[in-house]
Amino acid sequence: MRTALTDLTGVRHPIVQTGMGWVSGPRLVTATARAGALGILASATMTPDQLRSAVREVRSRTDAPFGVNLRADAGDARERVRIIVEEGVRVASFALAPSKELIAELKDAGVVVVPSVGARRHAEKVAAWGADAVIVQGGEGGGHTGNVATTVLLPQVVDAVDIPVVAAGGFHDGRGLVAALAYGAAGVAMGTRFLLTSDSTVPDAVKARYLAATVRDITLTTAVDGLPHRMLRTEMVARLEGAGRVRALSRAVRQAARLRRISGLSWPGMVRDGLALRHGKELAWSQVLMAANTPMLLRAAMVDGRADAGIMASGQVAALIEDLPSVEVLVGRVMAEAERTLTALGTQSSPSANPSPSGA
Repeated sequence: MRTALTDLTGVRHPIVQTGMGWVSGPRLVTATARAGALGILASATMTPDQLRSAVREVRSRTDAPFGVNLRADAGDARERVRIIVEEGVRVASFALAPSKELIAELKDAGVVVVPSVGARRHAEKVAAWGADAVIVQGGEGGGHTGNVATTVLLPQVVDAVDIPVVAAGGFHDGRGLVAALAYGAAGVAMGTRFLLTSDSTVPDAVKARYLAATVRDITLTTAVDGLPHRMLRTEMVARLEGAGRVRALSRAVRQAARLRRISGLSWPGMVRDGLALRHGKELAWSQVLMAANTPMLLRAAMVDGRADAGIMASGQVAALIEDLPSVEVLVGRVMAEAERTLTALGTQSSPSANPSPSGA
């Protein structure tokens, strides 16, 4: 299926596997690229050296296009940009809007720039700055998310910008892909659906928690870092929501120290990142400190398998997912269902399928 997204990135199918921290590593991205979709490495939970190694690992396994997700507000963002340029990465995606200068630097090097946004005004801004495409996530999506549904936000953005728009938030199958295309999108981005595949390195016990989830088990909370965060309702979420401010801040300090050791960041570097985050999101200092909870609590579940001690970011579609196919099977299934859906719609709208009333 050819769309503006496939033309822009060189992939065969208009499907993006999002950059999920601790989840979107070389194994998942390689499987996605081989299947003909666009895999995105999550670099925020990697050191620069680990990022370069991960890029080279994917490159050694496939010559298909893939991308890297960057934190635009990170103190070492330019170093990471240099790595993806030097390593010949095809696409750079961003969880936060990159600066006009960063977009220009990437585009000058031939890298396709695809920021993720949650509001029309943000899409308009990055489009004016030269972004090649934009991923727009509605409130159904997992992780940090907004409160506007995809079905409302997506057409707003499609009508507002003249670059390809990729729809995210609430997608997991071929019917959703067709719906996104009908709204004017050039493809869909999926996170939870790719997390729940056999190629994902998330521990089996954690995947089982996702598969058992109902709609009521997926919540939107600000207890982790002060920002709306969609995730599974777990024991840890309940403890965080029941904790007082002093206990929450004390936990955040400990998590920040642990993150520093694992990530290799210096304390000055973490302070710079905190300053950037505070400025970009207009957060109180207490919220900036609490934000240190997020990567380490995610790691506890996604890497260590501690469903009781971690958090599990999740889109609402987790309630609809019942199996763990390989990425190859998943992508093939989505595309086959999309083709069947389009064929059925064509049949329903043909003149022979809608005969005129008798006597007309």
